[in-house]
Amino acid sequence: MKKIVISLLLAVAMLLSLAACSSANDMGNGDPSAEGILPNKGGMNYDAAMDAAQDAQQAAASVQQAAADLADQLNNAAGEVKVNIYEHPDYGKFVENSFIKVSENDVSTFSADVDTASYTYFRKMASQGYSLSELIRYVGQSVRTEEMINYFSYDYTAPASGQLFGVNSVITDCPWNSEAVLLTLGLRADDAIPSTGNNLVFLIDVSGSMRSSDKLELLKTAFGYLTEQLTEKDTVSIVTYSGREAVVLTGCPGNQSAKILKAVNNLEASGSTNGQAGLEKAYSIAADYFIEGGNNRIIMASDGDLNVGISSADELKKFVEQKRDAGIYLSVMGFGTGNYRDANMEALADNGNGVYYYIDGEAEAEKIFGTDLLGTLYTVAEDVKLQLTFSPEYIDSYRLVGYENRLLAEEDFDDDTKDAGEVGAGHTVTVCYELKLTDAAKAQLQASSGAGDEWMKLAVRYKNPGETQSLLNEYSWGRELYSAPSDDIKFMCAVIETSMLLHESKNLGGIELDDIIEQLDGLDLSGDRYKKEFKEILISLDQ
Repeated sequence: MKKIVISLLLAVAMLLSLAACSSANDMGNGDPSAEGILPNKGGMNYDAAMDAAQDAQQAAASVQQAAADLADQLNNAAGEVKVNIYEHPDYGKFVENSFIKVSENDVSTFSADVDTASYTYFRKMASQGYSLSELIRYVGQSVRTEEMINYFSYDYTAPASGQLFGVNSVITDCPWNSEAVLLTLGLRADDAIPSTGNNLVFLIDVSGSMRSSDKLELLKTAFGYLTEQLTEKDTVSIVTYSGREAVVLTGCPGNQSAKILKAVNNLEASGSTNGQAGLEKAYSIAADYFIEGGNNRIIMASDGDLNVGISSADELKKFVEQKRDAGIYLSVMGFGTGNYRDANMEALADNGNGVYYYIDGEAEAEKIFGTDLLGTLYTVAEDVKLQLTFSPEYIDSYRLVGYENRLLAEEDFDDDTKDAGEVGAGHTVTVCYELKLTDAAKAQLQASSGAGDEWMKLAVRYKNPGETQSLLNEYSWGRELYSAPSDDIKFMCAVIETSMLLHESKNLGGIELDDIIEQLDGLDLSGDRYKKEFKEILISLDQ
């Protein structure tokens, strides 16, 4: 229905434009051999013809604007009628990881993920007044648990000298499953960065769907925080796309903040959304200003509502895969609600060797482009894969918490041509498993002394940026990991339980929202504004 109404309005606009030209020609009585676009000024009806033409053109412009405004209103109304914005034919329905018997498959392999979009979109929807039942119904099935967990900071040990990752591991009781223990692995990346500068190409969606305060206008605010961080070593280019692509700025030194901000603040939203043309132009400009040994990155800002050219998650994946081997990363910043297309945005970032963020307000804009800028811009490890191998003598079965769309085949781990996730400077990656122990493992935990055997082995494989051969780090552990949960682990468990509650996990074990809030009541969250805010969100949903 929406497309029919908009098409009719655009047809009226076209007819009015034709009427303007026809009226001008008919009323002029000049030289018949003239080109005929405008009447001869010597004609006695010239003024009347020009007035009629101008009126018709203005009417046509008004109808075109009405069509664009109607598209925005209908798209925004999608949020009001609570359309499930996460559903996408290319991605299908969410299927939660199940328990796997070690006797049947003792190896678990997956790609690292440092995206945080799921949490900030959840926060946005909750702040707009959606109830818990509405969140469960309309967005819960596609909440990615790992993105909920990885949004927050934890007290992880930094890498040792000469190491890229600091590895933190602990086993504790699982609060939602009395028959299992919880294994938590935390990887903290080195925060060292190159000194050769940034080649940044901002690809900005200026289509009609971006015309709202939480989209293009919020993006302009975000740029203010970014420009404060740039120097003369950096170059900034800006490409926009709507019905067509346009180059707004190329190769501008990063310290010319006034010039950059002027270019951004002059942007206006209108028209359709041709993401393909914009992407092609952005990759071309990024190649023109490529910095050897530096950070070459496209940062795409959009609501993901692509409707011209390539528009599905699968098509976007194939397109970006062809581009990523040039050493140019593609990160994605999501904005807005209503017509937001999460699947498209995730597909672009995951396959473009970048990170996917959702910016729900000015505070998050400041966080991404201020506090977390190093992780936002600088990749320190490419194609990061993790593989856990469990001993059947001590581990009966396991369940990976989250990472459902990051799973890899066992043979993919050693295949350096297989793409996986990228990790930025200072980023942390948190992984949790529910483990059901064998009697032998339980006996070791009950023993007051004595060394334990190897229960599991972790292998981490990654590439240094720009290299094609991966490096391998291996770790093994047993009963020594078992300890009482820290406040970090308790908070993490509350986040996991919230995510499972949102997608109605069969593994939640009867935990309800009140139980999660009660768990958080015992923690001192005053020193972390984001963790404190998380608790406040849950309390608001419980009212």
